[in-house]
Amino acid sequence: MNKKTMTRRDFLRAAAGTSAAMLAATSGLALAQDAPTPTPLPLPEGAAGTLTVIHRTEYFEEAQTLFRETVTRFAADKGVDLDISTTNPESFGDFMGKLQAAVAAGNPPDLAYTSNVSISQMHVLGLLEDVTDVVDEAVSSYGQIMPGTNAAKVAQFDGAWEAVPLIANTTGYFVRGDKLAEIGVDPATDLVTYDQRRDAALAMSDPDNEFWGWGLTPNQSGDGFGFLMSVINSFGGHFTDETGQIVQFDSPETLAAVEWLAETYTSEMYAPMIPPGVLSWTDISNNEAYLASTIGYTHNAFSVYAASKLNDPELFANTLLLVAPFGPANIDQRGGGIGGWLTVFKGAPNADLAKELSLNLLDPVNFTPMSAVAGGLFMPAYENLWTEELLAADPNFAIIKEQVSIENPFIGSSWPANPNAAIDAIRAQGIVEQMVANITSGRMNPADAVKDAHQKIVDIFEEGGIAQP
Repeated sequence: MNKKTMTRRDFLRAAAGTSAAMLAATSGLALAQDAPTPTPLPLPEGAAGTLTVIHRTEYFEEAQTLFRETVTRFAADKGVDLDISTTNPESFGDFMGKLQAAVAAGNPPDLAYTSNVSISQMHVLGLLEDVTDVVDEAVSSYGQIMPGTNAAKVAQFDGAWEAVPLIANTTGYFVRGDKLAEIGVDPATDLVTYDQRRDAALAMSDPDNEFWGWGLTPNQSGDGFGFLMSVINSFGGHFTDETGQIVQFDSPETLAAVEWLAETYTSEMYAPMIPPGVLSWTDISNNEAYLASTIGYTHNAFSVYAASKLNDPELFANTLLLVAPFGPANIDQRGGGIGGWLTVFKGAPNADLAKELSLNLLDPVNFTPMSAVAGGLFMPAYENLWTEELLAADPNFAIIKEQVSIENPFIGSSWPANPNAAIDAIRAQGIVEQMVANITSGRMNPADAVKDAHQKIVDIFEEGGIAQP
């Protein structure tokens, strides 16, 4: 299945799968869940003459304030009213359905700044305006898009851009350097593989004093999904073949990875390193646990790093940044950076103004101050915006730049296929996280859980008209 050619009808069926949400897909529930996570607030209604902007909530209030001040100045300079608000578009929530309804009603917001939302899904649902002119001007002004983000594979369709790259971040692997020193582990040589990191997490754990080494959750969340797929991919397991059309999840490689996960979360051997409640953690939980100095190793966006830098200098000094670990398949998972996107919605009342705002936000006069104070969470998507001034703001910004500069980076959880809407639908239904929950709850053994997940993925594809052999 190629995301460039998949039809809207195919995606609506694929995203709905076999759940009851299939009946509701055409009226807005493009992401299949019987009870999707509600967005905190209704989407604002767009109106001519009022610039309507929605944006993600930043971990750093100062960066968010600067973002909002930039938008506010722009609206004032243009002499238009402004409606600006936050949103939280989880891939497994109801944001997409609300957006689809707004476009159908002719009153969508003008511009959104988001990260954890599927551009492929919005494309096949016809929710986005062509912003190629904006991207072309940005590249002309600020240099090439950072290759480590896989931006073109995510947001370009048949040569046309439907989202403007705004930021280029990377996932961080963070560990307590002081705890490693106590157990005699060298992070440069002794933490290369997942096995080594698990062993180190166990060795540093001290549950009697409320310190656990393993700060990774398998629960449904952005962090949970990313971690689980990283482990599965590191063993050589994957959702589909290179074409994205044939489901190949049930394989010896996937089973080996899932058995490793089962051992990690259910065996007595590793129980001392598992924090209480980790099986129900959300995206914020590992941040909170790390900042409370109760876990030693976690896999996260740079929010953990940034928050420790801001609030706990001692913890920050003891925090080391690692690159992605290897598994038995020896797959290099570096790169595949996390993008942040600006999207202009189909039929937006002030689409031209939204495009102007996109370029205004990229202007280094506005972008660099936001990036400098965001602790690694708001890094440039264009090569020439990585200025000496910005790199001087934090010694580890150069490490992020190295990660998002990787040519031909790892593609991410869709590997070996390109990102596409049907694979995004797998994530939307939480199939991988549910597979692990079936094991940790005792409902299934690893082999049966993998087969169950495989069949659910097959159901998504076949309901979408993608017949399986």
